[in-house]
Amino acid sequence: MKVIILAGGFGTRLSEYTNIIPKPMVQIGGKPILWHIMKTFAHFDHKEFYIALGYKAELIKDYFLNYRALNSDFTIDLRSGEINHHQIESNDWKVTLVNTGDNSMTGGRVKRMKEYVGDEPFMLTYGDGVANIDLKALLAFHKGHGKMVTVSAVRPSARFGELEIQGDKVLNFQEKPQLHEGWINGGYFIINPEFFDFIDGDHTMLEREPLEKATREGELMAYKHDGFWHCMDTKRDHDLLESLWQKGAPWVL
Repeated sequence: MKVIILAGGFGTRLSEYTNIIPKPMVQIGGKPILWHIMKTFAHFDHKEFYIALGYKAELIKDYFLNYRALNSDFTIDLRSGEINHHQIESNDWKVTLVNTGDNSMTGGRVKRMKEYVGDEPFMLTYGDGVANIDLKALLAFHKGHGKMVTVSAVRPSARFGELEIQGDKVLNFQEKPQLHEGWINGGYFIINPEFFDFIDGDHTMLEREPLEKATREGELMAYKHDGFWHCMDTKRDHDLLESLWQKGAPWVL
């Protein structure tokens, strides 16, 4: 199934990095977070990617244009320009890079991808959230309910540690646990093509009128993902994901 990844936002809350590079190119473990997201889809054999670009689009284009050189050793003949790559990273992905406008909103970026994904269901996610989500189960859930849109519902981690106390005695201490109540939009959508008709244009936020309309019409279903999910929204998030990578990234399948 074709996969759209939204990678065009300004990432203002992560300005420590995004003043220089777009948020999807911020690295975790020496690789852009965009790469980590793509690896999750590829693990389930979804390898045809459509990247919706905007802010600093040229840097994401440069990354993929130079992907082989950046991810392998190589020998270059400076006279002839001939390049021989060694130990090439074997990702059999097909990547289409589409400039969807610097100021387009999320819905507008999705709308601009219509000509590329055609009249078939597609997957969609944001370029800043990693998860160990079972995409095979997600796809089966979507096919099973027959509605227009499936969103992956996730429980975010708490910002602070959680104490279970009896009297003055601490019975359980858990540092920044996953919340047990409340579901949020975690991305990792599956969408049928008629949803494009719910999007007016570049000014449309995906999370407002299009998804609100789908909800009103009973066409939005939630796949509940109880596993790991984290969005890289701030430097604190980046530092957490980097530390998790060093310990054995829980989003790697």
